[in-house]
Amino acid sequence: MRCFFGNKRGIGIAEILVAAAVLGFLLTALNQLQKSNYESLWRIRARDGANMVAQDVLDSLNAVGIAALSNNNTARIIKLVRSREWESQPGLLNYTIHVDYDVTVSLSDDAMFQSENTSNYLDSPIKHVYAKNATVNVAWKLKGKTHSISVSGVVR
Repeated sequence: MRCFFGNKRGIGIAEILVAAAVLGFLLTALNQLQKSNYESLWRIRARDGANMVAQDVLDSLNAVGIAALSNNNTARIIKLVRSREWESQPGLLNYTIHVDYDVTVSLSDDAMFQSENTSNYLDSPIKHVYAKNATVNVAWKLKGKTHSISVSGVVR
């Protein structure tokens, strides 16, 4: 009985080319997986950052207080720009994720949270405002599309 591989003395060019093609295919697949993971991480970080920005703005409004936000019964809009950056993400490659956010804060008019009774302050009757409704809209761009979240809260 004769061995099938008995006459071969080494690896031929065909085997080398097949092995190179298989390795090239595997490297391409790994590259696509890494790119997909990076894009998923970028989307998650961008959305988490938008939530952090919105909460920071609401916390800042609460720290300022309702007295600084009174605006004589008119709604008010405030525009801000914020950014977040994350470095050294997990994985083989080190990279930086930087996201710019456009923030729009809408404050309700005073009438929404006014007291029903008036008081005399400096000899003129006024209605006290005890809270304002604040809506924070945070927008950012990802691959040419604008994404946004909206967070509402009450400023006292």
